[in-house]
Amino acid sequence: ATKTEADRAVARKFDREFFDGDRRYGYGGFTYQPRFWQPVIPTFVDHWGLKAGSSLLDVGCAKGFMLHDLKQLIPGIKVRGVDISAYAIENAIESVMGDVQVADARSLPFADRSFDVVVSINTIHNLDIDECRIALREIERVSRGKSFVTVDAFRTDEEKERMFAWNLTAKTILSVDDWLALFEDVGYTGDYYWFIP
Repeated sequence: ATKTEADRAVARKFDREFFDGDRRYGYGGFTYQPRFWQPVIPTFVDHWGLKAGSSLLDVGCAKGFMLHDLKQLIPGIKVRGVDISAYAIENAIESVMGDVQVADARSLPFADRSFDVVVSINTIHNLDIDECRIALREIERVSRGKSFVTVDAFRTDEEKERMFAWNLTAKTILSVDDWLALFEDVGYTGDYYWFIP
C-alpha cells in the first residue's frame, strides 16, 4: 500500500509505532527472527574474517537482533550498536543490552578507527542528503577500513516510482549512479548493497 505523508511522519519518530505499532507505520511488530540474520552471518564471517576478538559496530541497530546473532555465532566477538531510537534501545534483545546505546549516525560516540567493521543496514538513507554525507564520513572515520551499508536505490523509472510509493522513512533515495558519486565524493571506501523493492 502506498504510504501517506501522515504515515511517514509517525514512522520517522522511530518510536513504538514504528517498531511495534500498526503495520502502516513500520514493522507491525519488530520481533526477533533467527531466520532473518543467522543465514547472513557466515557471509560476514568469510568476507571480513570475523573471529573472536574482532570488533563490529552496527549503526542503526534497532533492537540489536543482528548483534545477538553475531555474538551467538562468533563467540568472543566484540559488538556495539547505536540507534537514534530510545524506544528500540530500551527494548533491545536482552543479550545485547550492555552493548547498545542511543546515538546519532551523524556523530558517532567513538574514537577514530575503533572498529574492525562498521555496518549500517537501511539506516543512513533516513537522513537528508547532507546528513547522509556526514554519516558516511563518520562510518569511514570509526572503521579500520571495512564497512558495509545498504541504502534505498533505483536503476529505472519503474523502480523509482515503486520505491517512492513504498518508502516509509527514507529521506534520501538516489539512483545507483548518484549513490556511487556520493560515496566517491565523501570518500566512503566500504562495501554497499542496494535495497530495491
